[in-house]
Amino acid sequence: QVQLVESGGGSVQTGASLRLSCTVSARSGSVGTMAWFRQVPGREREFVAAISWNMYSGNPRYAESVRGRFTISGDTAKTTLYLQMNFLKPVDTAVYYCGASLGSLSNTYVSQHRYDYWGQGTQVTVSS
Repeated sequence: QVQLVESGGGSVQTGASLRLSCTVSARSGSVGTMAWFRQVPGREREFVAAISWNMYSGNPRYAESVRGRFTISGDTAKTTLYLQMNFLKPVDTAVYYCGASLGSLSNTYVSQHRYDYWGQGTQVTVSS
């Protein structure tokens, strides 16, 4: 069983920064990949970033829309996933979710169906 709890969302203006956190409660070694997705009303959940979460953690992957502005990372104890978001834009407004996959990072990391567990989400609102 994996439990995920996001925090750190809020309302900011264009160009500001936010750091999202996702607390990961899981048996050691059970999670292979962690990711951030986002969703706006009426649209499917959209991939943002993913990272390997096993003993070879790292190898971050990003959506083209956030590359160079967002950074995904995790603590060495693998208890917290982060998303540092810089130079935020109104189009970044969404509910952000962290997801956990029991499988290793693979070519299907952009699909929400690849992930087995989800947090409850945290709202990020960027105003112009």
